[in-house]
Amino acid sequence: MELNEDTARRFAGIALGHVTRAFPYKDDHVFTGPDDLRLPQAAHPVFFGSFDWHSCVHGWWTLLTLRRLYPQMPEAAQIEALADTTFTQAKLAVELAYLDRPLARGFERPYGWGWLMYLHHEAARHDDAPWAERLEPLARAFAAGLRDYLKILTYPITVGTHFNTAFALVLARRWALDRDPDLVVLIDDWASRAFAHHRDYAGWEPGGDEFLSPVLTAALLMSEVMPHLAFAPWFEALVEANGWLLRECRPVTVSDRSDGKIAHLDGLNLSRAWCLSDIARALGRSEASDPLMRLANLHLAAAMPHVAGDYMGEHWLASFALLALVPKAPA
Repeated sequence: MELNEDTARRFAGIALGHVTRAFPYKDDHVFTGPDDLRLPQAAHPVFFGSFDWHSCVHGWWTLLTLRRLYPQMPEAAQIEALADTTFTQAKLAVELAYLDRPLARGFERPYGWGWLMYLHHEAARHDDAPWAERLEPLARAFAAGLRDYLKILTYPITVGTHFNTAFALVLARRWALDRDPDLVVLIDDWASRAFAHHRDYAGWEPGGDEFLSPVLTAALLMSEVMPHLAFAPWFEALVEANGWLLRECRPVTVSDRSDGKIAHLDGLNLSRAWCLSDIARALGRSEASDPLMRLANLHLAAAMPHVAGDYMGEHWLASFALLALVPKAPA
């Protein structure tokens, strides 16, 4: 299953329909007093749509990625025009100032942090626009926060939801590779201490509201941290030798897509497809014969019909479908 222009246009239409949709909105805000009462647009004039802040961020990542890959599609001009009026210095200054609020230390940590850095990483590929320059202070602020966070994070958070450490570190590391070598070293050292000793995975997944696989997100991170000759036997000892991968890693069932938490499971199918395909490429395996790629395609096929439909999934699933459909770009 590959990305084509028809799918790109469909995804662009979905994202254009929600990145400026103000309501419903789930606010990640700690109220310190009655003066804090405000509409989300006041605190987040850039990322006020898409149901929540982080989904708006990766909705914008979806739009910019599609604009780069299909610059001639009709939606590309809409994306450019909307980005020009959204990514302004004045609006982004408000987003940056929000991080200085009391009790904002944990705002969107770490999921939104990783996605904002990845959005900036994508914006930097658009040489004809000022978006990356304007987004950079916000990305740098989250990078600084991530450095501080990793220094106090004794244990990895291995749930399959927004608090997952490995997922955020994958995105942040890709951002940092050509921008912040010290952060790359910090991530690599931290990830090696957290995950390199693990083997014989036997965790209970999927959980009922997960959109990430705890073990595959960690494995994807380690595929980018470890040298190939070390990663291949580590991955085999983790999930292949004990049969977990072929026995347990199957597309999951979604019983109610109008329930936001249950709808997460469509995202699990998509994120597994992303992890499995990127890990297979890191291992240098043949797409025609590798069971990892076959598993990736099974998960992708299970979720693709449900990227649009109910808003509980529609406001974010296209981003994860795009991760799965587009091989990792070079740094």
